[in-house]
Amino acid sequence: MSGQRWSLEQSTAWAEKIGWIVGCNFTPSTAGNQLEMWQSETFDPETIDRELGWAADLGMNAVRVYLHDLLFEADSKGFLNRVDQVLEIADNHKIGMIPVLFDGVWNTHPELGLQPEPAPNLHNSIWVQSPGVVILHDPEQWITLRPYVTKVLERFGQDPRVLAWDLFNEPDQMDRTTIEAGTRDPKIENAAGLLTEVFDWARSTQPSQPLTAGIWEYDSNLAPVMNSVSSLALEQSDIISFHHYGPEKDLTTIIHGLHQYQRPLICTEWLARSEGSTVDNLQIFSDQKVGAINWGLVDGKTQTRFPWRSWWEEVDDEEPWFHELLHSDGIPYSEHEATTFRRISKLHL
Repeated sequence: MSGQRWSLEQSTAWAEKIGWIVGCNFTPSTAGNQLEMWQSETFDPETIDRELGWAADLGMNAVRVYLHDLLFEADSKGFLNRVDQVLEIADNHKIGMIPVLFDGVWNTHPELGLQPEPAPNLHNSIWVQSPGVVILHDPEQWITLRPYVTKVLERFGQDPRVLAWDLFNEPDQMDRTTIEAGTRDPKIENAAGLLTEVFDWARSTQPSQPLTAGIWEYDSNLAPVMNSVSSLALEQSDIISFHHYGPEKDLTTIIHGLHQYQRPLICTEWLARSEGSTVDNLQIFSDQKVGAINWGLVDGKTQTRFPWRSWWEEVDDEEPWFHELLHSDGIPYSEHEATTFRRISKLHL
C-alpha cells in the first residue's frame, strides 16, 4: 500500500531474493563530487565502465552512488538519462545500485558548473551537501525538492537494477554551519523535518525496492545516538542501514544491537584503516550476513585515501591510505585486501 513501511516479512523476502550485498561507495576517479560525476560536461562513462569492471573483479555486486537535487533541477531529462546509462553499465558488470538522494555532509553551498580543483591532500575537499544549507534551513523551500524525489523514483522505482534507496546520508552531521553556531540542534530539527517529507514523497511512488536512511552516530555503549533523525530512520526504514568506521569488536557489538529491529542490515559505509576498520572486517559482515559497502574504490579526485584529520592537520603523500582499494591503474593498494574480497564474495555465489 502507498505510504506504508514494509512489513518484516516483506523486508526479509527482499533480503532472501537479493542475497548478500558486497560493494563500495562509488565515485569515478575523475570526479571530485556528485556534480562532477553527473554533469554532462564531466560525465565520464568510459572511466565508470572501466572502474566498475575492477569492482566486479573484486567480487562486488553493488555500488552506493550519490545523486544531487541541483542536477535534476537544471536538466532533469539529461540527468535521468545519465543515471540510466550508469545503471546499464553497472548491470553489464552484474552490479546493482543503491542511489543516495540527499547528503548532509561536507560543503554547505553547492553550485552547478565548473567545480573547484581539490585542495592538495585534503579528504573530500570539494564534496557538497544536498540540499544546500539555504534550503535545508528554510522549510518553506522543501516542497521544491519533491519533484526530484518523485520523478527519480517514478523512473527507477520498479527497476531491478536498483537494489534499494538511501534517502539521506548523515542528515544531521556536523558542518561549518553547525561549528560556527556552536550547536547542531537547528540542523537536527530541520534534517528530521525534511527526512519525514522525503520518506512520504518516496513512499507515494510505491517503489518495489526498500527505503532506508542510515544510522551513523553511537553513544559510549555503541548504541545509536537517539535524536529525532536517528529515531525517524529506525522507525521508517524498510531495511536498517548504518555506518561504522571502527574495529571489529565494536562492529560486532553494533550489529548485535541492531538485530533487535529484526530487519535486514546493510553497513553502507565502513573501511578506515587507521581507525581500525580494515578489510579483514569483511569476514564479520559475511558471517553475520550483513551487507557491506565500504567507502571508496579507486584513488582519485575525492582524495579520500587521505584521512579525516587532513582537515585540521597537514598530511603528505606518504600517508597510509584511509579509504579506497585501488590505484588509478587498477592495481590494489594491498594484494591481501583484494584476495580477501574475492575469497569472501565467492562464498556467497
